[in-house]
Amino acid sequence: MEWNPLFFVNSILLGAGLSMDAFSVSLANGLNEPGMSKKKMCAIAGVFAFFQALMPIIGWVCVHTAARYFATFEKMIPWIALLLLLFIGGKMVVEGRKDEEEVSHARISLGVLLVQGIATSIDALSVGFTIAAYTPAMAFASALIIAAVTFCICFAGLIAGRKFGTGLSGKAAILGGSILILIGIEIFITGIF
Repeated sequence: MEWNPLFFVNSILLGAGLSMDAFSVSLANGLNEPGMSKKKMCAIAGVFAFFQALMPIIGWVCVHTAARYFATFEKMIPWIALLLLLFIGGKMVVEGRKDEEEVSHARISLGVLLVQGIATSIDALSVGFTIAAYTPAMAFASALIIAAVTFCICFAGLIAGRKFGTGLSGKAAILGGSILILIGIEIFITGIF
């Protein structure tokens, strides 16, 4: 593979495709916390971008070092994503069923955000196989492009979620949790079949 326009187009498309799950979770986060500050929105989008860039690099390293071990782990990826998103989404639905006043003050903790970042990006490990022919510099550049695309898409999801979250009030946590559960099921189904 060489540095050419197709490399950049492929990296942008990979970023867009990989970030769809993170976009949906960002939308749910915005719904859950409609009063979120722009600083926190940047931090959330940054966490998703970081994990979406990290996972393909880990996959690339695995292809070049321990491919046979990674092939075994790859079968567990849909299960891990499903369990993590079911847990987080279920928690949000339960909290959403509580008093509406409590839900309107719910905040996304760092721990929850990290789990969301891992859960939505773990399927990106397999991108390491896609970029296996890249040099280390190209793999790193591709990961940076994926991160930039993910950041922009997730920030847009947070803005949209925040806007609609104000109108939905206490039902936003239930809707956001339901979205996370559906994402987990979608990752599982596409990963298994």
